[in-house]
Amino acid sequence: MLWDVFKKTFHPSLNALIAIGIVIALVGSAVGVAFSVHHARLALQDLQNLREQRKALDVEWGQLLLEQHSWGAYGRVGQVATEQLQMQPAALQSVVMVQP
Repeated sequence: MLWDVFKKTFHPSLNALIAIGIVIALVGSAVGVAFSVHHARLALQDLQNLREQRKALDVEWGQLLLEQHSWGAYGRVGQVATEQLQMQPAALQSVVMVQP
């Protein structure tokens, strides 16, 4: 009923229809921009989190490399050989030199 009354009294011109179309396009464009900015901010936040994670992993990797080098150091190997494995250098009389 209300629609019938509206149809009988409303006779839009071409300019009014164009203006309504432009307003709808502007509102749609504004909503699209808002969504794209929101998604860009979320992506930037994810990127920052990943960069922080990469930094932490780089620090851990450096610590692991230092630990690996300290475990394999020549002095450490000699110390473990003498203390834990009770190894001793060979006496000079028992060393045999092999000539090629």
